[in-house]
Amino acid sequence: MEAAPAAGGAGLSRKTPDPAAIAWIDGRWGSPAELGVPLQDRGLLLADGLFETVLVHAGRPILLEAHLQRWRTSADLLAMAPPPAAERLKPLIREAVRRAGLTHGALRLNWSRGNGSGRGIDLPTSTTDQGTDAISDQGHRFWLQLSPFTPTFGSQTAHISRHERRNGSSRLSHCKTFAYGQAIQVRQEAREAGADEGLLLGSAGDLCCGAVANLLIRQGGRWVTPPISSGCLPGVMRGRALELGLAEEAELFWDGQLLSHGPAAMSRETTWQDPWLLLNSLSCRPLSAVDGHELPHLSATEAEAFWRQLL
Repeated sequence: MEAAPAAGGAGLSRKTPDPAAIAWIDGRWGSPAELGVPLQDRGLLLADGLFETVLVHAGRPILLEAHLQRWRTSADLLAMAPPPAAERLKPLIREAVRRAGLTHGALRLNWSRGNGSGRGIDLPTSTTDQGTDAISDQGHRFWLQLSPFTPTFGSQTAHISRHERRNGSSRLSHCKTFAYGQAIQVRQEAREAGADEGLLLGSAGDLCCGAVANLLIRQGGRWVTPPISSGCLPGVMRGRALELGLAEEAELFWDGQLLSHGPAAMSRETTWQDPWLLLNSLSCRPLSAVDGHELPHLSATEAEAFWRQLL
């Protein structure tokens, strides 16, 4: 039943409630603070799971199929059951948008290997019934969360981690897993160095990526981005930039002061003359400085215009 108007305020419009985060798991809707996963879930215990972060714009998930394709590919790579397909997800996403009362936000889709069968890391040998309202396959567990979010395009400073590197030969480096301990440490190291964000080298010592974003550098009038072999995540927006011909892959060899691209590069260009970007589904952040060296950088308007070309 609709609430009655406040006394003396029949002609006053009601204030629309501020949008709030909403979550769904095992057939239940609620706030993220109210819901939870079981203590034996391998995603909680072992970070044994995958997730996707999808931009919601005007009530619609953007590039959803590209995110789901990466989700499926990663699940196959890690010997997990296929995550839910689009036809199962879209009604839930529409309902999440309605319940949250927002038209713009960040949608997180989670897929864990489900309940463990005791202590240790061995994969479960039998499936576990999670209830008729759960979305699961082979004992896996799905849940989602939709939170208010506005994309960001302002410049940042960055620090190249001296302690952490991405492993280009690891399957996990190429999947968006629950395990974000390395990214947390890289950002913390950057903050301790007085920078906003952290960058990582690959295991071969080449520039790889940001803590939570892909790296692009404009050289010779073109945007280049490290190849997947460097250990960077195959980001959806990175993929769009390559698909649309707005960027190309190039190895970015780093010696601490200068970089060159391509294994047969004959000359080295001064690094600090080129704009750098950190790109993901929720932001496009120009870098104004790296390790204390100032960079020419795009304005927030230019960064947003580049990002919107990829949607």
